[in-house]
This record gives sequence, C-alpha cells and structure tokens, in this order.
Amino acid sequence: MITLHHLEYSQSFRILWLLEELGADYGLETYERESATLLAPAAYKARSPTGAAPFITDGELVLAETSAIVDYLLDKYPNDALRPLPSGENRARHLFWSHTAQGSMTPILMMDSVFRIICARVPFFLRPLIGAIFKRVNEGFVLPRLAALLDRAEADLGSAPWFGGDALSTADILLSYPMECASMRGYLTDSYPGCRGWLERIYAYPSFVVAKRKDGKPSMVLPL
Repeated sequence: MITLHHLEYSQSFRILWLLEELGADYGLETYERESATLLAPAAYKARSPTGAAPFITDGELVLAETSAIVDYLLDKYPNDALRPLPSGENRARHLFWSHTAQGSMTPILMMDSVFRIICARVPFFLRPLIGAIFKRVNEGFVLPRLAALLDRAEADLGSAPWFGGDALSTADILLSYPMECASMRGYLTDSYPGCRGWLERIYAYPSFVVAKRKDGKPSMVLPL
C-alpha cells in the first residue's frame, strides 16, 4: 500500500490532496518540524531519499520528488481530467503550468522564504546587511520573475477557471503550494483577482477540504 510520509507545512500537502482526489487507498505518516531549526526531523531525513519532503513508500519502493510522485500516482490511478491526454486541447496549457510550478515559481518563492528565515535568525547587528542583500535580490530577481508568472496566470485564468483548462488538473494541485506562498508573502495582491478567485476555488474543492482536515494545519506553507 502507498504511504505518504507527510511533513507539516511542506510541499507534501499537494501529494496528500492528490491522493484524496484520486480516491487512492493509502496510509499517512505525519512528522512535525524541529522547532529550533524549522527543518524536518532527523527521523524524516533518514527515511527520505533526498532528506526532504515529500516522499512516498509503496512496498519496497521509496520515491521522492513531487513531480515524480505525481506521475507515479497517475500511472497507478489513471485520470484523464487530472492529466489531460496528448490529444486534448488543454494538454499544452496543463504541461506549461505543471512545469512552471516546480521549475520556476516554487524555486523563486523558496528563495524568498530562505532569505526571510535568515533575516529573522541572524544576530541583530548583521540584519541591516542581510536585509540589504535580500532587498537587492528581491528587486532584481524575485519580484520581476514572479510578477511575470502571476501576470501570465491572471491572463490564463481569464480564459478558463483552472490552470489545466475547464477542469481541475495536477497543474492546479502543483501550483497550490507556490500560489498560497505568494499570497501569504504579500505578492498575490488584489491586482490579481483571477488568481485570488482560483485560490478560493481550490480551498472549497471537496478533496482539498478533506486533505486539509487530515493535515490539521492552517496552511500548507510555513508561516514566517
């Protein structure tokens, strides 16, 4: 049986949501972050192939990396809505946003989060220097790249309600983490009504609601 090894406030929430949406038979083992470092506990790192979240086990198989897990689960539980067929009119849109989630948007926001953690934890006398570095990186890289992605997201959501087209797909599930992060960090402002409306739709989605109840946390993103 598939078991999700779920770290609180992490990207593994998306796998929990996907398992619920697929109606999969699965087990759930949850782990809390270390309070001092905010990192995964040693027990989690020891079992994860990469030392990071998420990972699943399925018999003797141990598999990490969100996109790899998504593909593995869809191979076991095929779903043409969640992964549009190559012949489908929304296939390219689905592929673009699926890969944008992991290849562009999440790394940008992870960089933002790391700088926030560093700024909060360095000695007081170093904070002005670290803060100045963060500001330059933010203005020169994070904000322009993120704004371009959010502008594209806003435009695409103006033509269809989901990132995969007319129905929920794994593109939406993958984007749920970076989009919630963008909202929590103050980047997803009222100037993006389509994106904010999309967030409200996923929060109300039945399988998301069940996953949220099992997760038991107010957010999938680490509060900073």
